[in-house]
Amino acid sequence: MPSTARTEAAGAVHLPVMLEEVIARLAPADGEVHLDGTFGAGGYARAILGAADCRLLAIDRDPAAIARGRDLVAASAGRLTLLAGRFAEMEALLAEVGVTRLDGVVLDLGVSSPQIDDADRGFSFRFDGPLDMRMSMEGPTAADVVNGWEETDLTRIIREYGEERFARRIARAIVAERADAPIETTARLAAIVRGVVPKSKDGIDPATRTFQALRLEVNDELGELDRALLAAERLLAPGGRLVVVSFHSLEDRRVKTFLKARSGRGGGGSRHMPQHPDATRAPSFRLESGGVEKPGEAECRRNPRARSARLRHAVRTDAPVWAGGTR
Repeated sequence: MPSTARTEAAGAVHLPVMLEEVIARLAPADGEVHLDGTFGAGGYARAILGAADCRLLAIDRDPAAIARGRDLVAASAGRLTLLAGRFAEMEALLAEVGVTRLDGVVLDLGVSSPQIDDADRGFSFRFDGPLDMRMSMEGPTAADVVNGWEETDLTRIIREYGEERFARRIARAIVAERADAPIETTARLAAIVRGVVPKSKDGIDPATRTFQALRLEVNDELGELDRALLAAERLLAPGGRLVVVSFHSLEDRRVKTFLKARSGRGGGGSRHMPQHPDATRAPSFRLESGGVEKPGEAECRRNPRARSARLRHAVRTDAPVWAGGTR
């Protein structure tokens, strides 16, 4: 008997966020080669293939997403190639199929609707399920982190990745509770967090930030993003378009910092994108709008998950790639 979450997920309609804006900024044209770095449920991929007679390569680290995309591959008349892996590895993945230059890259960051809606994946506390959160279904789970990490390390990731001011209180409660029995389900973890974090006036569940922090840690999402931005800089041809849709401030801040630096509008760096001392280098990207774009009210009413979306885009110049590698 399928669980309620599985039944709901099977019948759910996936709504790609800011789809019109993404296609307008990506501007696919006949004969071009584009990359959808986060295939997910295939919403952007369908729209890109429908917008022009172009070739599309799509990456996803989730085996379930790759399996879902087989019908679209079959219907694409050879124009769509699905690649299993991480988008930070896009250069190596594309090289395997003979692609070394792109006209466009789109990244839709974060967790996909099918992942959220499947209780067995453990991304959400809306339904009880195993505390997993792995996008690739490989490596340590969120339960491994919750039950194995020291209190100081739990505090750090909940504070940094969840931007949670009660991080120390939450970590202390987790350590105390796991002494009785391992914390293995989303429902138990959410209950622990709710027991020590006061309800907010905005109605956001007290467990939201802790779950976000664990997901980012388990999947190294911010490190993957840093490396993917550098890879896109190397792969995009002059005039190539980069479009990134993010869903929380940590992601958006990284994209903003990267594009400001590479467009000559500001410095900054991270562990993966060190700031180069040569401030005179030619910009490798050109910003064509004032900054961030947000979804309209109509879309937010139609799809509540769009409310936190932020879109940034830029066009690759003919300047050399900035030095520094991926680390």
